[in-house]
This record gives sequence, C-alpha cells and structure tokens, in this order.
Amino acid sequence: MVKERARILVVGGGYVGMYTALRLQRKLKQELRRGEVEVTVVTPDPYMTYQPFLPEAAAGAISPRHVVVPLRRVLDQCNVVIGEVRSINHAKRTATLTTLATEEEGAGPEQLTYDELVLAPGSISRTLPIPGLADHGIGFKSVEEAIGLRNHVIEQMDIASSTRDPAIRDAALTFVFVGGGFAGVEALGELEDMARYAARYYHNVRPEDMKWILVEASDRILPEVGEEMGRYTVTELRRRNIDVRLETRLESCADRVAVLSDGSRFPTRTVVWTAGVKPHPVLAASDLPLNGRGRLKCTPQLTIEGVTHAWAAGDAAAVPDVTAEEPGKETAPNAQHAVRQAKLLGDNIAHSLRGEPLETYAHKYVGSVASLGLHKGVAHVYGRKLKGYPAWFMHRVYHLSRVPTFNRKARVLAEWTLSGLFKREIVSLGSLEHPRAEFELAAGGKPPSDPANDPKGSS
Repeated sequence: MVKERARILVVGGGYVGMYTALRLQRKLKQELRRGEVEVTVVTPDPYMTYQPFLPEAAAGAISPRHVVVPLRRVLDQCNVVIGEVRSINHAKRTATLTTLATEEEGAGPEQLTYDELVLAPGSISRTLPIPGLADHGIGFKSVEEAIGLRNHVIEQMDIASSTRDPAIRDAALTFVFVGGGFAGVEALGELEDMARYAARYYHNVRPEDMKWILVEASDRILPEVGEEMGRYTVTELRRRNIDVRLETRLESCADRVAVLSDGSRFPTRTVVWTAGVKPHPVLAASDLPLNGRGRLKCTPQLTIEGVTHAWAAGDAAAVPDVTAEEPGKETAPNAQHAVRQAKLLGDNIAHSLRGEPLETYAHKYVGSVASLGLHKGVAHVYGRKLKGYPAWFMHRVYHLSRVPTFNRKARVLAEWTLSGLFKREIVSLGSLEHPRAEFELAAGGKPPSDPANDPKGSS
C-alpha cells in the first residue's frame, strides 16, 4: 500500500520514459486501479522510437511503422499527453507545458502539478556554428529523418541519372556523413549498401560513380566496440570505396560545398550530421542541480542529488557507475543502460511510495554490436570480438530481443524474412512529406519558385 495518493509526472516518452511508466503500471497495478496513484506521461510524440533500427528503416529493410511503439497502446493505465514541458519549478512541484491544443486555445502554456517527477527528456543533436549546416544539414535521430534521408538519397540518384551537367551529377552523387559513432557509421553503411543495390536499376549510374565520405574529428570510429574492431571497421569501409577521414572536421557546407579541415572541398547535396548529442533544453529551464555537461546530478539510486521526489535516468542523467574501478566515472548515455535504469527507476519509485528501501543501479557494460550493411557488422561482447556475418547476425538477434512488445518483434521478424526472400524496395516517396502539394496545384496554387523547396520531393 502507498502511504498517500501520488501524482507521478514522467517527462519524455523515449526509452526511459516508456519503460519507467511501463514498470510503474506493473508494480503499482492495484494502486492505479484504486486511484491511489496517477501516472502522466508528457511527450512530444505519441510513440517511442527504437533508434537502433533507424539505419535499417532508412535502408528499407524495416517499415517505419515497425520502428516505433505506440505509447497509448502500451501505457493503457497512464495518461499520455502529447506536448512539451518548457520549464520545471520543482520547489513548487509544477511543470509548464504546451500541448497541441495550446496554440489553438490561445490561453498560453499550462501548469501541471505533481508529487513525484521523472525527468527523461532524452537529448537533442549537438550542432556547431558551421556555415551552411542549418540550411543543408540532415539529422539522424528520428524516424522521420531516417525515411526523409532514404527518399533524399534515391532522389539524388534520380537527379544524377537525368542531368547532363557533370557538376550537378557529381554533387548529387556525393554523400558526406559527419560523425563516426554508431548513428553515423550504421547509417552510412546501410545507405551505401542500399544505393549500391539500387544502382543496378539505373542505366547510367554505377556504384563507383558515387562518393561516400565519413568525417570524424577523433582518431578512431566506433569507440564502443574497441580499438581493434574500430580499425577493422575503417578497413572494411575503405574496402567498399568509402572515404574515411579521421582527425578531420567539417568547417563549412555553405553553397552546397563541404569544406573539410584538411583542405578538401566536395560539392554535395547531402550532408548528414550525427556528431553527438547534448542534453535537452528543459534541464536548463529547471531548478534542479546540473553537472558541468548540463546533465542532472544523480545518485546510484537514480534520485536527483540534493532534492526529494525527483528522479532521472538515461541521456539526461549523470549516474555514477558503481561497477567502475576508477572513482567518479558515470554510466554511458546509451540504450543498454537506459532500459535497465528505467526498470530500476520504476521499482524505486514504487519502493519510495511504499516506504521501502531503494535499490542501487549496478550494471557492468557488456559490449556493443553494430551493423555495416546487409550481412556485414562488428561486435565486441563479453570480451569476444566478432566481425562480418556473425556480428551482423548477433546485431539482429540482440535488437530483436530488445525491441518492445511481441507485436513489434513479430512484425520486424516477418519483414526480415520477406526481405531475404524478395528484392529490396528502391522507391522514393518524398512526396509523402508534402501530401497537399498536388491538390494545391490543382486548386490554383502557385508552383514553388525555388527548386530547393520543391514540395514534391525531399531534396
């Protein structure tokens, strides 16, 4: 039994937000039924994105709908609010938020009161003041960006196939990826694999006509899989004629020309930015303690230091790693820790409400797996190093086991099976991003004057 009625506010619907709310539904089932506990989840999207599947969604191996988990179906005992928390006053136990109806009503932001706060807003892309990046850069954190990038790549191949201008063709077939972490390497590997396959259906575009460039500021890529596997990945990518540039930075992409710190210049219509993330802005708009990197200072029990009734995990939280040998080390902000932290977070909130002792989060990092395209991958798990087909197979098995709900597991497995039996899909559906374009033209609207803003495509 809980001591008193509790209103729990969960900020964010990603890994931590969804899994924490799901755990609370199970641990506080009787209390929720009696009305002693109320769980509200505020999230900008009505779904949780399983981000490890974004590269495969971009390559067309998985349908976009199967990369996301609908929150209302999974969190049927929670109140799911589609909106964004703008600021938090924990001293008064209030959160200021805007919803889809806020602008329509014209009444301004809403105030939501709570008793227990779970902060799990995740992170946003960390961008730099690079000329042209805001105008031409493409991110890779959401399913919309992944599918938009797939459409964009195929459209560039269409442009190259239909133009007689060698400069336009060269720029269309040059793809620059900035960032050598999981997102950048996996996205590059899957899309290069997809584009190479699609080239067989173009009469005048060959795989060797395309330039794929990976730019990384440090001296290695995929640090999570270890130095040896990182070197192997560089060798494997270069064997596929992918230009890997280490210790190199993007200095400008203005006027559709990528300028690198080593002096290279590449006319290109595609710059994909995956160079890290930073804490969500709502953390700075709160009265909760932050560390030097802007993340919430947390205890090993996942409470926020110095305050009561406040919890955090995932990308937003600086959680001490009690399994590390060196003191002061924090857990890495990745999905492996986020999912496990969320379950313990739900348990500890239930313990707190019932007056029970809290548990300590302790998980030793077991390793990482990464896909580099169909039947290609690297892995470093429990000290064992795998590459090629075994690593790729382990990548699929691991993430199939981790994707939430049996429904999603079955759909993803079915799609993988069908994609192994039939040919890849190479269709660009960029017009889906502007579904009213055709009707606007038919109704007397003006066609776009700027080709770069053509509503028919994503380029």
